[in-house]
Amino acid sequence: MRLTSFSPFVHRRAAIPRPLLVQPRQIGAGVLHVLAIRLFLALFLAMAPVWSHAQAPAPQQEIDKSLDTARKEMEALRKNLAEQTDDAELLRRRAAAMDIQSRADAIADKLTPILASVQARLTELGPAADTGKEARDVAAQRADLEKARSTLDAQIKLARLLSVEGVQTAEMVSTMRRAQFQARLGERRPSILGAQFRDDLKDDLPRDLSRFASLRDEVAAALSGTPAWVWALLLALAATVVAISVAIARVVRRFTASRVPAGRLRRSFHALIVVLVATVVPGAIGQLLYIGLDWQGQLSDSTQSLVSGFAGILCMGGYVTGLGLALISPSRPSWRLPDIPDAIARKMRWFPHVLGPLIVVVWVLDRLPVSLNASLSTAIAMNCLVTFLLVAVIAAALIRLERRRRAVLRDPETGHAPPRPLWLLITVSAVWVVMSIAVIAVLIGYVAFGNFAAKQLVWTLIVLSSAYLLTVLTDDFFMSVLGTSKRDTEALEHGQEPRIRDQAAVVLSGVARVLIGLVAFVMVLGQFAEGPVELLQRAEQLLNGLAIGHVELRPAALVQGIVVLLVSLLGVRVLKRWLIKRYLPTTTLDPGMQTSATTLFGYIGVVVAVGLALSAVGIGLERVAWVASALSVGIGFGLQAVVQNFVSGLILLAERPVKVGDWVSLGGVEGDIRRINVRATEIQMSDRSTVIVPNSEFITKTVRNVTHANPLGLVQIKLPMPLSTDAARTRDIILSAFREHEDILETPAPNVFLDGIDGTNLMFNATGYVGSPRQAYGTRSALLFDVLRRLGEANIGLGKPPTMLVSAPGPLLPATSAAAESRPPAAPQPSDGADGQ
Repeated sequence: MRLTSFSPFVHRRAAIPRPLLVQPRQIGAGVLHVLAIRLFLALFLAMAPVWSHAQAPAPQQEIDKSLDTARKEMEALRKNLAEQTDDAELLRRRAAAMDIQSRADAIADKLTPILASVQARLTELGPAADTGKEARDVAAQRADLEKARSTLDAQIKLARLLSVEGVQTAEMVSTMRRAQFQARLGERRPSILGAQFRDDLKDDLPRDLSRFASLRDEVAAALSGTPAWVWALLLALAATVVAISVAIARVVRRFTASRVPAGRLRRSFHALIVVLVATVVPGAIGQLLYIGLDWQGQLSDSTQSLVSGFAGILCMGGYVTGLGLALISPSRPSWRLPDIPDAIARKMRWFPHVLGPLIVVVWVLDRLPVSLNASLSTAIAMNCLVTFLLVAVIAAALIRLERRRRAVLRDPETGHAPPRPLWLLITVSAVWVVMSIAVIAVLIGYVAFGNFAAKQLVWTLIVLSSAYLLTVLTDDFFMSVLGTSKRDTEALEHGQEPRIRDQAAVVLSGVARVLIGLVAFVMVLGQFAEGPVELLQRAEQLLNGLAIGHVELRPAALVQGIVVLLVSLLGVRVLKRWLIKRYLPTTTLDPGMQTSATTLFGYIGVVVAVGLALSAVGIGLERVAWVASALSVGIGFGLQAVVQNFVSGLILLAERPVKVGDWVSLGGVEGDIRRINVRATEIQMSDRSTVIVPNSEFITKTVRNVTHANPLGLVQIKLPMPLSTDAARTRDIILSAFREHEDILETPAPNVFLDGIDGTNLMFNATGYVGSPRQAYGTRSALLFDVLRRLGEANIGLGKPPTMLVSAPGPLLPATSAAAESRPPAAPQPSDGADGQ
């Protein structure tokens, strides 16, 4: 029984022979276009064979040989594939199939443009004449091209077939590995608590111990066979590596504290350096140990594989230890990334120091039975020991963690600690359940399943911790490098919008987190007989594209379209800014027209950018008809108002019946136009409030534009004067006030009219003009104050409106009389009828 190795990073794959692939020479642009057929026909026919041989692809025999070799390799890979049970052999065949696929795709990609060139040259020659009378050179050229086309077409089809077979073979291997993995997990062996297992182990153990003694002797011989000066040199190099790592850690700590911006980036960057140093140093020492043991080259293949793999697993153990120390940071609480109390961090400082070496021990216990070709009972015993060690360490960590948490958070008065958060309770419970299942499975005989569950638990912990560190690091990097700095704080406090780099930092951080999450998900699933390479190979199938009707969407084309859209929108933004700040101020356009022109340019730029993006994706503008059809249906069901307002906005920007800065009156709303948007227009009223008016209102209704074409403002004052007033003198006083005011224009000249007699008053109507309608209200108020002052100095009073006398019977007569007595003397007397009553 072959058990799953713990480390997902160590795979043994046989070398795959890769035949020499001769690349065909690139074909030129094709046959020269005939500009004057009658003049150059003879020259063309004479040079056509020369061009044919010059532009021919690489020797067809070499391409045929490469394809034939790939075909034979594929047949060998698919032979007896269903009978294979060795996981290493399956991995080798899968890698070979993927290699053949890549080579076949390369050949097909190289030959496709050559075939297109040959087909274009055939099209230039045209079909053979029906009469059979044709120049010999033209016929020979056509025959050669026909032969080349058929050969290239056959080669491309064969290459495509090999590519498909490679994908199918790799998928078949993945399916077989998953099925064998599930069967291996479900396989039951005699329980380690039973007598049968003890008897088998007792019988097999002496032979396995003798093989282990042979391995020990071989390693001892390698140790003694290496000269002492070599070991001294390697030991000096190991000490140098340790010293350099310590010095680098100090330098990086100083650099981080002095140069890296303050904040979380300083802590996350320091944590990354700690992990890197802890990973590299053990790996370098392990590599030096391997060099010393293999100095004479006397190690057997199995021992050499074991020793070389030991150097790699030392890197893994150092990585786990460094990762735990970087996250817990027991000696430097201010550098700690997760929110862990100091007492708990100090209590858990032993866990990384134990887990890292434990992973090395687990790997050695997994590899020893394979290297020694040990018996099945010994392999089962080793796997049981690995499971118990992993479960014991994780259980001890959980128990000590919970005890310390209760001690730290215990209430002094009640003596009880608060309950654990729901997510922590669910996580810890799930871990205990998995460990219980692993132990029970091992005890009842499902050793492979129990061993896998324990290893998967530890592997998931490592992957999630690594993902947490990377997400924190990327988020801190983008927010510190692209985010708003302290120098921009004052600008943000004054109400300005966040800078675009803040938005870019948030978006890039989110994208990075998603990618890290996907990689972590793939790595966690890498233990379920579905390694990262296999999972990524499944994702590569999406590169063939998704066909929606006649439109084929490929990830590369989608990325290209997104890039084109972003670059186009950025270009539109830059051009708009250039128009606003550089070009339009040099023109004679008023500010309202400048704003309208910039907005219209922005709309056109967005449309052009979307069209270019669709073309980059592969959707031509002629294929957008179905979008227009769907849009028409939407318009019929409820988008009429939206489209109407959008079109109205375009009309407003084009015809400019109103523009930004105009003073308009529409349906009781009067104010200044501040912005014309796609759907609606913003009008600021006199009380500084803003009214949002749909654009269609300006097209379908009557609009009063007070400032259209810059008209003059009219200042009009109407004054009632008594009949006894000197009309000429009053006119001169009012007219002088208008003429002396600085805002009243001389042309048209101000004037004072006598509108007529209204009851007991003379109605004077004074008019004058100012430069803008916006000045009319303030100027009218100032003139009214001045005119009243001048009339008061001239002892000229204003008239009063006439009073209507209403008669009433009985009790209302005294009130009527009192009202009559309150009338001014200058007012006319009521009718006789009122006196009679």
